[in-house]
Amino acid sequence: MKIRFRKQRPKIKKTAAAFGMLLILAVCVLFENFAREDSLMEMVFRQAKSEVYLQMLKSVSPVLFYEKQEKPKVEQIFDFVFQTIPVYGYVTDEKEYATQSESEISYETIIAREASDENYVDETTGEVVTGYLLEESQDKEKEDQQNEENAQTEQTASDAAFVPNNTPVVTYAMDKLNDFDYLIQNFYVVDRTTTINSSQLNAADLLSRSMKLTHGAESPQILIYHTHSQERFVDSVPGDAGTSIVGAGEYLKQRLEEYGFHVLHHTGEYDVDGRDDAYAKAGPAVEQILKENPSIEIVIDLHRDGVAEGTHLVTDVQGKQTASIMFFNGLSRTTKNGDISYLPNPYIQDNLAFSLQMQITAEEYYPGFSRMIYLKGYRYNMHYCPKTLLVEVGAQTNTVQEIMNAMEPLADILAKVVSP
Repeated sequence: MKIRFRKQRPKIKKTAAAFGMLLILAVCVLFENFAREDSLMEMVFRQAKSEVYLQMLKSVSPVLFYEKQEKPKVEQIFDFVFQTIPVYGYVTDEKEYATQSESEISYETIIAREASDENYVDETTGEVVTGYLLEESQDKEKEDQQNEENAQTEQTASDAAFVPNNTPVVTYAMDKLNDFDYLIQNFYVVDRTTTINSSQLNAADLLSRSMKLTHGAESPQILIYHTHSQERFVDSVPGDAGTSIVGAGEYLKQRLEEYGFHVLHHTGEYDVDGRDDAYAKAGPAVEQILKENPSIEIVIDLHRDGVAEGTHLVTDVQGKQTASIMFFNGLSRTTKNGDISYLPNPYIQDNLAFSLQMQITAEEYYPGFSRMIYLKGYRYNMHYCPKTLLVEVGAQTNTVQEIMNAMEPLADILAKVVSP
């Protein structure tokens, strides 16, 4: 009995050690779930949990750690698990970017992050503050090539009247657009902080949704406003709103009225004291305008992008140097947190349909005028109306004239998409 007891003692110790590690792991998981998002406590528990995993695997399968390898040990463990359980990586017919489940990030934190998601330029220092991170894409390559070509040519001003293009320059086959890979590579930039799948980006569905106006111009049809009214351009006149993004909105209003639309231009200022609460401040105002004018079917939030000083977002439209535009969609979903249920947008698919129809029309009639659609998380006040556009027009390096020139093809593209 004595000898047998001694032989079993190591097993008892191992069992006790394993039980102890499981207990520590359970405590780490429990307290990590209660720790505040991005807090020091949460990081401590995550690190402790990783170490427990490591020690448990060392005990169970020490052979895994016998050979020296280049990868960190935790990464080796994950590789082993994925190879051992291949079903984890099984891919279905629906193409997508995997998301995590939603965490308990606060509403206030989401609003603050939403406000800082866009690129902008600090008006005091002139520094570009990067909110969204552009991935390497065909759009970036096209943009760089265009900038090089424009740098080789002298910029010329033209007073020639804009003449709408009524014949497409290029056309897109439906079978191509129905290919998820083709669609996302040629029409979208998906920010690394958000995700989207082929069921949500379904060209057949998005292009079949009617964006046509349902009533005449006897009452307001279109609302233009500016979450960031203080955005200006390289030669804007200080104190003159007519040379800011607000002035661009007024000119867009005039151009749309020439097409027979009834347009309201709201010039409320929501970022005078800073951008942090701009969306939160603008939202109730937009909601009130829509309540008072139920005939409004289209909402346009007109912005200006922020880029490095050496970048010039310009193209040639009918001989005019014209700022390029970009449509921007919020998905109320982040890669880290998944769907944000407390920032619902029942119109995400309609928003996506509107921007895609605008993008394809822009490419067909004015190739190179529109940069690829940018997809990001959060909501950006796009939940008040199905036909909502967030448009980035040029950047701080563009001239006021280049911005105004962009309003002409933009108005024509909108007219082509929404006219009955």
